[in-house]
Amino acid sequence: MEKLTNTHSRINPADYGITLLRIALATMFLAHGLLKVLVFTLPGTAGFFESVGFPGFLADIVAPAETIAGIALLIGLRTRFVAIAMIPLLLGATVVHAGNGWVFGGANGGWEYQAYLVIAALAQSLLGSGVLSPDKKRVEAV
Repeated sequence: MEKLTNTHSRINPADYGITLLRIALATMFLAHGLLKVLVFTLPGTAGFFESVGFPGFLADIVAPAETIAGIALLIGLRTRFVAIAMIPLLLGATVVHAGNGWVFGGANGGWEYQAYLVIAALAQSLLGSGVLSPDKKRVEAV
């Protein structure tokens, strides 16, 4: 296995693009997790989940998962794992909106935004954390 080292200080623009993707996903997860807790409340979120066919107790799992994932991605901690671990949650959200058509701005929201987030999370899991993260420092130290 090839040892990864930082033998040059050339800036790779792609690393910054990867970081922007990570921060965008982090912001989305954090915003949605906090929305479920602070605005809709966990009982309200549980009620919504039940209204679309999911068990209400999942609100107690999904809201903290989104919030913790958002924080971890923002920091750049275990980026690949966090991104891939959130895909089942995003697929669940896609299923909820699947019957609403394509456009997210339409009545009850469409499914394309959630599907896009599945792809973005998959891409993030393949790309890693980019720059400015403990993950990057850990790879360079190998």
